[in-house]
Amino acid sequence: MGNCAIVGINWGDEGKGRMVDLLTEKYDVVVRYQGGGNAGHTVINEFGKFALHLLPSGIFRKETVNILGNGVALDPENLLKEMDEVISKGVALTPDNLKISNRVSLLIPWHRDLDELEEARLKDKKFGSTKQGIAPFYSDKYQKKTILAGELFYPEKFRSHLADLLEWKNLSLTKIYGAKPYTMEDLEEWIQKYCERIKPYVCDTGAFLKQAQKEGKSIMFEAQLGSLRDLDYGIHPYTTSSNNIAAYAPIGSGIPSAKIDDIVGVVKAYSTCVGEGPFVCEMFGDEAEELRKAGFEYGAKTGRPRRVGPIDLVATKYGVEVQAATEIALTKLDVLSYLDKIPVCTHYILNGEQIDDFPFPAALAEATPVIEYMDGWKCDVSMIRKYEDLPVQARNYIEFIEKRIECPITYVSVGPERDSIIYR
Repeated sequence: MGNCAIVGINWGDEGKGRMVDLLTEKYDVVVRYQGGGNAGHTVINEFGKFALHLLPSGIFRKETVNILGNGVALDPENLLKEMDEVISKGVALTPDNLKISNRVSLLIPWHRDLDELEEARLKDKKFGSTKQGIAPFYSDKYQKKTILAGELFYPEKFRSHLADLLEWKNLSLTKIYGAKPYTMEDLEEWIQKYCERIKPYVCDTGAFLKQAQKEGKSIMFEAQLGSLRDLDYGIHPYTTSSNNIAAYAPIGSGIPSAKIDDIVGVVKAYSTCVGEGPFVCEMFGDEAEELRKAGFEYGAKTGRPRRVGPIDLVATKYGVEVQAATEIALTKLDVLSYLDKIPVCTHYILNGEQIDDFPFPAALAEATPVIEYMDGWKCDVSMIRKYEDLPVQARNYIEFIEKRIECPITYVSVGPERDSIIYR
C-alpha cells in the first residue's frame, strides 16, 4: 500500500472526513497537513457523530497514528475541546496515536480577536471568515511572528518570545482597532490551561514519518477545504490562507521527500459553498431551500446555511486538474433521489461565448451557467451497495460526470455512515 492524499475538489464540505474515516483501515498513519479549526469534517461511525475541526479523521481507528503536521494552524484551546469530546465517547487518545509536530505554529487567542475585528471593519465587503483566526495566524507565520509548539520544551525562551510578540501585537489591537490589549498574565493563563496540556503530544513528527517510510508503512494525507479555496489556485481573495492542494501535502506534513501514489478527490453530487465569493451555479429561492434541506447543508463549524446549486462540471474539472486527482469519490448521491429532473452545470457563458475552462477569478462574477437536465431515479438508494444495483438513471448520472471531468469515479457514497458506500 502506497501513500494517498484525500482532497476536496470544489469549495469544501465535499465529504472528505467520511472518506478518510472509511479508508484509514488500509493506512498506518493519517496526517492533517494544513488549515485549522475553520472547517469541519463530519464523521459517523460506531462511536457516534462527530464534526472534527483539527483532529485527523483517522482518530477512530485503534491502530492508526494521527499527526497534526507543521502546516496546520494549531489552536490549543479548540484542539483540547475536541479531544475531550472524542475521549468522552470512548475513543482512546494518547501520545501513541496522536502526535503534534514540534514545528507547528500555535494559534494565539489574539488571532481570533483580530479575525473578528477585521471582518467587522470590512462590513459588507467581508470575506465570510469563520472568525477562527486563520488569516491573522498565517499572516503572522509568514512574517515569522509565531511560536512553534516545540518551544514549549524551552520555557524561558517560550515566554521571552511570547512577550516580544505581545508588545508588537498589542499595537495592532489598540492602535488599529481600538481593542483591549493582552497582558502577560492573560497569556500565562492560556499557557497553563491549554499549552501545557498538549505538550505531551508534541514531538519530532518529521523523524517519525521518515522512520515510518523506511519501515514501508502507508501514509494518508488529509486536506481541509477544497481546490477553489486554495490560497494560490482558488477564487482569490475568497480563499483560505493555506494551500490545500495535494502537492503541498508532503511539505505541510513534515516529510517533503514523500511520494504520493494516489490522490482521491472528493466531489459532492451537487454543489455547495459556505461563505462569500463567486458561485456561478448557485440556486436561489424554494429550489435552493429544498436541496439544502434534503442534504442538511449547514456548516459543520458555523451552522451557517450553505449556498447550494447543481454540480458544476466546469469548476469540478478544474479542481481535478489542480489536485492532479487519480480517482474520485462522489458523495451524497442519495440526496438527489427526490428530483424528477437533475440539473447539471455543463458550461459557462462568459462575454457571450460558451466556455469549458474555469476562468480567472476576477471574471467569475460575469460568468453564467449553462444548465442541462438529466432524468432522476426517484427512489431510495441509501441501502444499495453494488453499482449494478443502482437505477440506470443514477448510473447514467455518475458516468456523465466521470466522462466530463476525465477522472474515474471509484467510490459512490449513498449515506453519511461509514458503510454507506459503493465501490466501483
